[in-house]
Amino acid sequence: MSKFICKSSIFPVNANVIWEKLQSLESLQYVAAPFAAFKLIDGEKNIQWECGKTFRLNFKLFGVIPFGIHSIYICTLDKETLTIYSNENNPHVPIWNHRIQLEPIDDNRTKYTDCIEIESGWKTGIICIWAKAFYAHRQRKWKKLLTKFKNTEL
Repeated sequence: MSKFICKSSIFPVNANVIWEKLQSLESLQYVAAPFAAFKLIDGEKNIQWECGKTFRLNFKLFGVIPFGIHSIYICTLDKETLTIYSNENNPHVPIWNHRIQLEPIDDNRTKYTDCIEIESGWKTGIICIWAKAFYAHRQRKWKKLLTKFKNTEL
């Protein structure tokens, strides 16, 4: 049975800044470390996410434990609604569906929400514990990255 996790934070920048940063694998690699490390299989350094395309990455848990190939299929990449939705999976977690939603509060603040559906059989509960910590960590790293970006823009 699937479980759902949602985590929201207020980020100190305009939604358009976050949207642009969300488009790159490099941003994912930064916010995921050290909980997870992702590397494109084909050896490219960076890509831009594209709707309707599947991306395959080597996934290492905590940056060192091989966790197999993680596939990310981009279902929705909608700048108008500020929504990204992906169907993801790897050998240990066959369902990892992820929605990112941005909601502008004003010109300098944005509500950022991650919602994840996880299904991995008997491992679902354990995976969810890790995922809660992972997404809290990601959002802390996003705040750090965006604050750094904002301060360099001044």
